[in-house]
Amino acid sequence: MITIIQNRLQQFRKSLFEKKIDTFMVLVAENRRYLSGFTGEDTQFDESAGALFITETKLCLATDARFELQAKIEAPLYETICYQKGLTRELPQILRTLETKKLGFESVRLSYRQYQQIIQNLKDEHLNVELVESIDIVENIRVKKDETEIDVIKKALMIAESGFKNFIHSIQPEISEKELSWAMEKQMREAGADALSFPTIAAFGPNSALPHAIPGSRKVQIGEPILLDWGAKFNGYCSDISRTLLLGRPDDIFQKVFETVRIAQHKAIEAIRPGIDAKWVDHVARKYIEEAGFKDKFIHGLGHGVGLSVHEAPRLSSLSETKLEAGMVVTVEPGIYLPDWGGVRIENMVVVREDGVEVLNKLSNENIALGA
Repeated sequence: MITIIQNRLQQFRKSLFEKKIDTFMVLVAENRRYLSGFTGEDTQFDESAGALFITETKLCLATDARFELQAKIEAPLYETICYQKGLTRELPQILRTLETKKLGFESVRLSYRQYQQIIQNLKDEHLNVELVESIDIVENIRVKKDETEIDVIKKALMIAESGFKNFIHSIQPEISEKELSWAMEKQMREAGADALSFPTIAAFGPNSALPHAIPGSRKVQIGEPILLDWGAKFNGYCSDISRTLLLGRPDDIFQKVFETVRIAQHKAIEAIRPGIDAKWVDHVARKYIEEAGFKDKFIHGLGHGVGLSVHEAPRLSSLSETKLEAGMVVTVEPGIYLPDWGGVRIENMVVVREDGVEVLNKLSNENIALGA
């Protein structure tokens, strides 16, 4: 693992050199882990497990007493600094020690309040440091996964799919969305998940027309869509799957919607290869859905990257400017959402390969109608 992190740091430092930044402060938890191995998690947005400080020659991990021992064990390449009064108050001394003149920071993770505190603390300490907002420097390295990462993602996906196979018999008449969501989460944990990638979605009938529905008390009815969206975390990496099921026999509407989504997904996956525009892959699926009579019923992007975060670059959407490259792991999840009836979404994970695409899922995306 140390060699892997050293290789990542080499790429990262090259980016710093190009931007003429002498010190970079890493605050995003996934980026900290990626560049150091430190797994400390931020429990909420205004509470941090620490920050990395990376220069051309030095590596420091600043944290508090809760994480000091963990940091020393998990990030042996870094000098551990234990702050007592909080990061923003002790930042001037850290920067003075590092002889920092230009500090890059991740603006996506630094609040305006924290930024103002840093400015004031630097002023109070008579320290002349230029703050440079930096966007996606680490993320641009993370976007392409190596085979070690892909193997862990496959394991996370295997756990999620295993949980599904054990859980499917829980779908019985009168079960509620909340109960079904919990049954899925329990099975993933028992299958080996370290955590959930995100709160499990279980949505029945009209509720399934909400792409990010929150499971409630609605009970499943015969013949209505059952939309499930779930994912397991393993060794920090996420998986993400959606399937749409049915209790009973599918009627003509369900059959048409489901088959349209399934074929749209197949066409989009076939279009994926290195060098293709991400927006084109979205277009392929969207065009098929619209021509099938469901214009404006596919209401989100086709997919997104998955790794240490469940939603990360690249995006498969009409707004994306990305060209796909080998090593990128993305979801392909077309959907059709009809108010007052429900929705169908089918989601697989794929990795872009030099010669095309590899579907990582083993779980069928065919129509799953369960006996009532």
